Amino acid sequence: MAEKQTAGRDRLGDLAPKFAELNDDVLFGEVWSREDQLSPRDRSMITIAALFSAGLYPQLKSHLNLGKAHGITKQEAVEIVTQLAFYCGWPKAWSTFPLIREVYGEDDGVDLGRLSCFPVGEKNDAFAQYFIGQSYLAPLSTQQVPVFNVTFEPGCRNNWHIHHAERGGGQMLVCVSGRGWYQEWGQEPRALRPGDVVNIPAGVKHWHGAAKDSWFQHLALEVPGEGGRTEWREAVDEEQYSVLK
Repeated sequence: MAEKQTAGRDRLGDLAPKFAELNDDVLFGEVWSREDQLSPRDRSMITIAALFSAGLYPQLKSHLNLGKAHGITKQEAVEIVTQLAFYCGWPKAWSTFPLIREVYGEDDGVDLGRLSCFPVGEKNDAFAQYFIGQSYLAPLSTQQVPVFNVTFEPGCRNNWHIHHAERGGGQMLVCVSGRGWYQEWGQEPRALRPGDVVNIPAGVKHWHGAAKDSWFQHLALEVPGEGGRTEWREAVDEEQYSVLK
């Protein structure tokens, strides 16, 4: 769930209380929160473009910061401004690039520590051959039921795979941050958002990962079983993945 916006009330509550209410409760509380229509990252890109076009640099800097929190990388911010310069004005680009440098510094993108309350962990190099894109793995518990926090960069997903077991087994996914996808073989892809739970029986061929434009985290819980092992299969078809929105 997105953090409740209070900037309007904090800054203008005493001067323009109705404006502050509309800013916090309608603009950010309703419009920005409609993630089923556009992701926060999409809305940040649109807003950055609009503020750039209007030359509203103080607000643009604020939304560059917000866009960074929504997963827009420094390179993407630079590319947005480069594209817009041809349509909205070259001097505006010269005025905006210093803002990007100020917002990002040497950082290249999203603050991984702010994705959720769970640690991101280390790069998932041991399983990199079974993923497209970069993933991260953080063991949360190895007692009773093993639990791992898995973080996917935008566009990252694992290959088709099967959790085998002689008895019991399988996996559960609990989504905690961002937007992602899950698909079983022969079924339609299922969009995933924070709070969603996926139950994966043993023997079911499937894949899961991030949406193209969003970081994604889920907890992976290993269901107790006997003779458990994972069979990794082919990568997800790029053409089929590219049409998922």
